[in-house]
Amino acid sequence: MRRAMVEAPLLQLRGLEKVWPNGTAALRGVDLTVHAGSVHGLLGANGAGKSTLIKVLAGAIPASGGDIIWRGETARWTNPRAARAGGIATIYQHIPLVPTLSVLENMLLEQAGGWRIDRAARDRAAAVARSLGDPFDLDAIVGDLPIGTRQMVAIAQGLMSDPALLIMDEPTASLAGDEREQVYRTIRRLAGEGRAVLFVSHFLDEIVALTDEVTVLRDGRAVLGARTADLNEAAIAAAIAGRSVTALERVERQPRTGGALLDVRDLASPGKLKPARFSIAAGEIVGVAGMLGSGRSELLHAIFGADPVARGTILLGGDRTGRDPAEAVAAGIALVPEDRAAQGFIPGMTIAENIALPHDGWLIAPRREHAVATAAIDDLAIKASDADALVGELSGGNAQKVVIAKWLTPRTRVLLLDEPTAGIDIGARTDILRLVRRLADRGLAVLLVSSEFEELLAVADRILVMRDGAIVAEVDPATIDEAGLIQLASGTQSRTEIAA
Repeated sequence: MRRAMVEAPLLQLRGLEKVWPNGTAALRGVDLTVHAGSVHGLLGANGAGKSTLIKVLAGAIPASGGDIIWRGETARWTNPRAARAGGIATIYQHIPLVPTLSVLENMLLEQAGGWRIDRAARDRAAAVARSLGDPFDLDAIVGDLPIGTRQMVAIAQGLMSDPALLIMDEPTASLAGDEREQVYRTIRRLAGEGRAVLFVSHFLDEIVALTDEVTVLRDGRAVLGARTADLNEAAIAAAIAGRSVTALERVERQPRTGGALLDVRDLASPGKLKPARFSIAAGEIVGVAGMLGSGRSELLHAIFGADPVARGTILLGGDRTGRDPAEAVAAGIALVPEDRAAQGFIPGMTIAENIALPHDGWLIAPRREHAVATAAIDDLAIKASDADALVGELSGGNAQKVVIAKWLTPRTRVLLLDEPTAGIDIGARTDILRLVRRLADRGLAVLLVSSEFEELLAVADRILVMRDGAIVAEVDPATIDEAGLIQLASGTQSRTEIAA
C-alpha cells in the first residue's frame, strides 16, 4: 500500500526555467512537488530536461527563472557543496568516482575533513555499506570493480551525507536483478525514515512498482504529474513519447542458410570464463542473456582480444584471428563497449572526428572525414545539426549511434554490442534495436548483450544464456518468454524444466 501524501512538501518547483546562453530553453516552467517519506519518479525522453533539472537542484548550474521552495523557504544553491549541506545528495548516471582510490576514500571524498580516515569515519562508511547489503570491500580500488559495483559505491557515497532528499539518476541501469533489489530496499528504507527520493529511470516497471508519484518531462515541460497508483506503464510511456508506445514486437526473420562467419572454440579466461563454443552466421543476431557477473561482458572482451589471459580459438571466415584488439579490428571485429561515455567516444571531439578514429585515425583527409560522418548521420538517423557537432552535447541515444557508426567500416564483419541501449529512452532504444536488425540484414554477424531480456526476445535469432562464466543454455526466442529467460539466467530452473 502506498503512503498517503499528508506531510508538507519537502521540495516544490514553481515555474522552474533554464535557458542556455545560446537561447535554447531546457526547462520551460516546470512545476514539481516532492514530499518527505516518498519516492518520486522523474521520467522523460533524452533531451526532455531531466539532467538539467537535476543539475539545478544539485547546485551545479543556476536556474534562469522560477522558484525552488526547500523546506518551506525559497532556496538558491550556488554550488554542489551548498546543496549537500542543505540536505540534497545527487547520484549521477555517469559515476563520478576516482578510479585510483579505494571505495572508502571515494565514500569520504565529499565529507568534511576530506580523506581523513579515522575509526569513526570507517565505521560510518561500513554502516552505509551494510545498509546496501555489503556489495563491496571498503579497501578495494574502485578502478578494479565492475561497473555495477561502482554504481553501488556511488550510491553509498551519496548516503554518507545523510541527505533529506536523495536524487538518483538511473541508479539501476547497470545493475543485475539482485543488485537492483538491494537498491530498491535501500530506497524503501530511506522513505520509511521520512526522507525523500527523486528517482530517475527508463525502466517503467520499476517506476510503477517503486514510486509514489510520477512527473514526466517532455521538451522541458512537465506534461504529467500524478500518483503512481493512478497510472500504468502504457500511460506513462504515452506521456514520455507524446504518443502511444507499444511493447517491442518481434521482428520477422529470414532463416540463415550460410555457414558460420564467426566461430568461437573453447574460449576461456581463468576466473572469468569457462570454455565457450558457439558460432554466428552472417546476417544473424545472437543475443547473450545473463545477470551482472555472469560473464557477458567478459565474453565480448575475450573475443575482441581485450583479455590478455584468455585462451581459445577465434575464426573469422575460417581464418584464425589474432589475440589483441588491433588484430581483431584488422580482421573485421568491432566492439561497442558498455560504458560508452568512458570508452565509446571522445566527448570533446566532433561527430566527424569520432567516426574517423577507427577508419584512418588522425590522417584521414578532412573533406573525406566530413563526408563519411554526414553519410552516417543520414544512414543512422543521428539527430545533430551537422557532422561538426560535439558528441558530448548529443543525447544518449544519438551518442550511441555515433559509437556504432564509427565501426561501420568496409572491413567490419562482426559487431559485438555490450548493452547498447543502457540509459537510453524508449524511442531511442527502439531506434537502436531497429538499427542493429538493419545492420544484420546487411550481412554483419552481431553478438548482442542486453540486461533487458525483452530486447533479446524481440531482435535476436538465437539467445545464449550465461551464468557463472559459462554458457548454460541456447534458446530460440520463439519458444521462451522473459520469465523463462530470467529463470535460466538466475539458475532457478533448467532449460529442460522450462520446456516441460
